[in-house]
Amino acid sequence: MCLILFAYDINPQYRLILAANRDEFYERPSLPLAAWDGRPEILAGRDLRGGGTWLGITRSGRLAAVTNYRDPRSILTQATSRGFLVRDFLAGSEPAERYLSRIAAEADRYNGFNLIVGDPCGLWYLSNHSTGVRRIEPGIYGLSNHLLDTEWPKVTKGRTALQRLLKEGKADRIEPMMTLLSDRTAAPDDALPDTGVGLSWERLLSPIFITGHTYGTRSSSIIKVSRGGEVTFVERSFRCEGGQICHSEDRRFDFSLPDISCDDKKS
Repeated sequence: MCLILFAYDINPQYRLILAANRDEFYERPSLPLAAWDGRPEILAGRDLRGGGTWLGITRSGRLAAVTNYRDPRSILTQATSRGFLVRDFLAGSEPAERYLSRIAAEADRYNGFNLIVGDPCGLWYLSNHSTGVRRIEPGIYGLSNHLLDTEWPKVTKGRTALQRLLKEGKADRIEPMMTLLSDRTAAPDDALPDTGVGLSWERLLSPIFITGHTYGTRSSSIIKVSRGGEVTFVERSFRCEGGQICHSEDRRFDFSLPDISCDDKKS
């Protein structure tokens, strides 16, 4: 993922409302949201080159998402795929905080990443460009290709838009959230970060929804988890050429989480 916006534990009906865009080179092969062969409890897309995934949830409520930390000066050519960070959490049973603590000890195996993992009882965050595992407290958050809540234009704009939808009572509806994720407005040059990729790329990457000739937004995803444990996961995938959307497809899963006592659950 390259943009994740989420409201956690602040809405009376929903424990989590998450909206995310996955940005990638168009030529990189992947599969859309589906139940995985051999692991039908995992609902996620799949990166066919690296073997992992960028965002997913299980039918027991384990959730994980990753974004790259943009720093072209420190790329490791033989690094382990960051998609495994999501895949391995979804496929495992290790408590979220303990999983991130273990990953933190071997974080130098990966290129720069931001990782969010959780379950029905809590969310945690880790970056290998920051220190320590952070428990996510109730609030509205935005994450792109720097640290959590770094005030990049797309993060600030997206977080404000999500807050507005929550106030208007529309954040639980799919289309208003997809409209939020479809904003192609570029940030002004004086607001762009300098991450070492050059001005033309900073401009291209600045909108919430990216439409380049070889690189852009490949999918938009919405995950809602109600207080009663009802989950909706919708992915709208795009096939693009030359900066134009030529086809989109929606996939949706609705299911109920098993009863879990968070008071008794250990991290």
